[in-house]
This record gives sequence, C-alpha cells and structure tokens, in this order.
Amino acid sequence: MRDENCIFCKIANGDIPTYQLYENEDFRVIFDAAPATRGHALILPKNHYADIFEADEVTVAKAFALAKQMAEVMRNVLGCDGINIIQNNGREAGQTVFHLHVHLIPRYEGQEKILTWKQHEHSKRDMEELVRQIAEEMNK
Repeated sequence: MRDENCIFCKIANGDIPTYQLYENEDFRVIFDAAPATRGHALILPKNHYADIFEADEVTVAKAFALAKQMAEVMRNVLGCDGINIIQNNGREAGQTVFHLHVHLIPRYEGQEKILTWKQHEHSKRDMEELVRQIAEEMNK
C-alpha cells in the first residue's frame, strides 16, 4: 500500500533517486537530504504508514531491528562516537513528513547536542495516577 502523494513513498519505492545505503523487501535506507550530521540516514518502509500508530507491530519491530543493524555498520564505517535513533510521531513531536521513518543520526565528539529537553517535576499524586491509568490501559 502506497500513498501516491507521499514523497517518502516515492523515495522508498525507487521513484525518486537518492543516496541509497541499503534495501530489502520492506525498507529502503537512504542518506537524509538535509542531514543533521555527516552520515544522517533515514529508514523508510516501502508501505505507507503515517506514523507508528498506523503501522503494525511486525513492521515496527523490523524497522528497529534494521536500525540496530545499520547503527552498528555506521559506527564502524563513520567512526562516530554515538548515534541517535529517533522516530517522531505527530507534528507536536517534530514529525514533518507524515510517512513512518526512523532517523539514524551519527554523533561526533565535540558536536552540539541536538536532542535535549527541559526536565520537569511532577507530584507524587500525578505520577501515581498516570501509572494507574497507563497500566489499566495496557492490561485491557
């Protein structure tokens, strides 16, 4: 299943030329056209899913297994000091292209840290209520 209006569907299925790093029957791995660092890559499913919520568990598992494999290869080839594996879901989470994809961003010593957030504290009562609600939903 493809979305004919989706740029990542076109890239993942070979309709638009890219710097391809790897391909199998389910995914294409390419260099990001606007990389955060040297070697920044994307894992693109060939089928269209807007985000992780639309994808089946098998696809998500395969994507993250491939992310681990690619990260190991990239670390060896690029000599990077770390790798961010990022997968955004929804505009408020930073998703800009609404086709499920996983970023592999090599990190090098001395670079600016690009994945940071302000830490917040929550009350014990709030935390306990969240634990209860999430556990209850997981056990349905």
